[in-house]
Amino acid sequence: MQLSLERVTKKSGPQTWLYPQSIAPHSGAVTVLLGATQAGKTSLMRLMAGLDAPTEGKVLVDGQDVTGVPVRQRNVAMVYQQFINYPSLRVADNIGSPLKLRGEKNVEARVRELADKLHIGMFLDRYPAELSGGQQQRVALARALAKNAPLMLLDEPLVNLDYKLREGLREELTQLFASGDSTVIYATTEPGEALLLGGYTAVMDAGELLQYGPTAEVFHAPQSLRVARAFSDPPMNLMAGRVVAEGVQIEGGPLLPITLPAGVDGAVTVGVRASALDVQAGEGGIALPGKVELAEISGSDTFVHVETLVGELVAQLTGVHRFDLGAAVTLYFHAPQAYVFDGGERLAVAPDWRRPKG
Repeated sequence: MQLSLERVTKKSGPQTWLYPQSIAPHSGAVTVLLGATQAGKTSLMRLMAGLDAPTEGKVLVDGQDVTGVPVRQRNVAMVYQQFINYPSLRVADNIGSPLKLRGEKNVEARVRELADKLHIGMFLDRYPAELSGGQQQRVALARALAKNAPLMLLDEPLVNLDYKLREGLREELTQLFASGDSTVIYATTEPGEALLLGGYTAVMDAGELLQYGPTAEVFHAPQSLRVARAFSDPPMNLMAGRVVAEGVQIEGGPLLPITLPAGVDGAVTVGVRASALDVQAGEGGIALPGKVELAEISGSDTFVHVETLVGELVAQLTGVHRFDLGAAVTLYFHAPQAYVFDGGERLAVAPDWRRPKG
């Protein structure tokens, strides 16, 4: 199935939910809609599903205009943040209902397979009301997967699950999506989830589609400061700079030896991701001395907030590390890991962005 949206908009009275945008998600792949709350992700997915019609523009499926075709006449599976299950059916029957409608054989085995992958195999004989919210969400997700529709829309389906289970299910879903033929649209507010799940990522902000492409490309080569901000967790470190003959002079800090396009002059913004900063110098590292303001451990990473001459910077260090508050520390990064933005547009990014730190 090939889905295409051409210059679609969505307005409600004076309010604009979606500004003109076009996107053709890759068939048989996962496309992640990444953006903060109210970025327009759900509004766009409702147009894809046929739950809403665009104010302007067209929705095409395999080249046919389906702009006015309601969702009940399309073969679409959708999972929302809030679970929807049949309360009078057992979990096994909820999951197996799409299989039975298609007249498939071995329904019980398929139901068991999906339930085990989503860690709800022990609940198959229960009713939804007997489950927790997270368990009911997994039932809804299993039923959507069982439907095996050519278009699957998942609107932050893991948001109500606890951290540990969410991490495990992301890996399971990646494998399930890879083994299927459906075009999967997955909405999330979390950049890490996009990196793990998405073959392709569309970054959205305030009703605008900012950039769409292969996930690694969008992450490492954001076209604008807005994309870089949306696709960074923790937020990208930003520093004021000015273009000089030798590159970019960071205000109050070191010189960044980087080549910019001809004709660029004046003030610019330098961005460095937290994961690009390290406390080990490495060969050719650019130094930013400072003192520790805060050190926090999250999962298997340590986030160190350091007050420097160029402002407060956050470094994301792999592993668990101890830092005393107020202790002197020097952060390092390499010039190819820096982004330079002029008026919000990206001017430079490392051509060798796959290079590891250090």
